[in-house]
Amino acid sequence: MIYSHEVQHMCPVAKGCNHGPAPIPEEGKWVQAREVKDISGLTHGVGWCAPQQGACKLTLNVKDGVIEEALVETIGCSGMTHSAAMASEILVGKTILEALNTDLVCDAINTAMRELFLQIAYGRTQSAFSEGGLPIGAGLEDLGKGLRSQIGTMYSTRAKGTRYLEMAEGYVSKIFLDANNEICGYEFVRLGPMMEQIKKGVDANQALAKATGKYGRTTEEDGAVKSIDPRAE
Repeated sequence: MIYSHEVQHMCPVAKGCNHGPAPIPEEGKWVQAREVKDISGLTHGVGWCAPQQGACKLTLNVKDGVIEEALVETIGCSGMTHSAAMASEILVGKTILEALNTDLVCDAINTAMRELFLQIAYGRTQSAFSEGGLPIGAGLEDLGKGLRSQIGTMYSTRAKGTRYLEMAEGYVSKIFLDANNEICGYEFVRLGPMMEQIKKGVDANQALAKATGKYGRTTEEDGAVKSIDPRAE
């Protein structure tokens, strides 16, 4: 240890009581975090790249300082999907400190890691007050059946109005209009469950029918006058 000339000539003053770090909530208990291995929790966070052309939602499940589970979801930039593939291999098995100082390929994923580190290190995780935390695999529950990210995609122009393209329920195949040409409902396809059925040998048309649902007013009795394909009409 190197001390400056001024410090070397200072007289020593005894240190008083030391209470240690303030306890933070972790998986149903209060923890004084002194080392990386003292940190546990599951949490989500969002990051973005410098030009703000894409974003990443990252979910990490940390046990005793080590990332045991990672869910990487990206939107807005085609290159990010490949970056996410690499990041998913990189993240698991590392401590949160290692992951924070690792190149996760994409700036948006790096930023998401930074935001999650803040939540995890300060005891602001989703599982802060859940006794024992959440099991490995909890990240997949966010995706639901079909294991597909929930995406909202809407497009609109002043001249032609709005088009619903993708909702939490799935791929929007039709939007229904009322007498005022306002949207009053939509038809959607749950792509995840449909693909599961097709993989099991179900005919594609049958699988499509089973995975199709409707929301809102979609019949003449309800006031729907017509339906349009949001991608073609």
